[in-house]
Amino acid sequence: MSFKSQRIGFAFLAVSVLLWPALSQAAPDPDKIAVNVDQAKLVKLPSGIATIVVGNPLIADVSLQNGGMIVVTGKGYGATNFIAMDRTGQVLVDRQIQVEGPPTDQLVTVYRGVERETYSCMPICQRRITLGDGESYFKATMDQAGSLSNQASGSAAAANKPTN
Repeated sequence: MSFKSQRIGFAFLAVSVLLWPALSQAAPDPDKIAVNVDQAKLVKLPSGIATIVVGNPLIADVSLQNGGMIVVTGKGYGATNFIAMDRTGQVLVDRQIQVEGPPTDQLVTVYRGVERETYSCMPICQRRITLGDGESYFKATMDQAGSLSNQASGSAAAANKPTN
């Protein structure tokens, strides 16, 4: 092997290594819907859909809206699929749903031993319930959120109550 052919081989190797990240990031799969946990995405489907079946409803929820729109909500981390059928049972759509974690640039995760707490910092840090948080932190945050929601519902109901 000559010196010139070794240089060409080395140059090819160097270019390949440099271009690998760009080439490995293929175009997004049009049959896959990517959504974050605790967020929703609107997707347009063909008309005539009567039934939607979700492979794992613990990962994602899909609800059909008027005009062939669906709302895909991320419930838990992972991948599942949904199948949309017409009234005769013919499959019109079979697509994958990939549910990913929330954007990490807005989160702060605190570990206290093996217990984990998550805070949303946009711009002030507030408690955020995230799958995988410690049980006591998760329960305390859920209880506070539920209490606040109940108080808001009670206030709204009292405001709408007719007075004599």
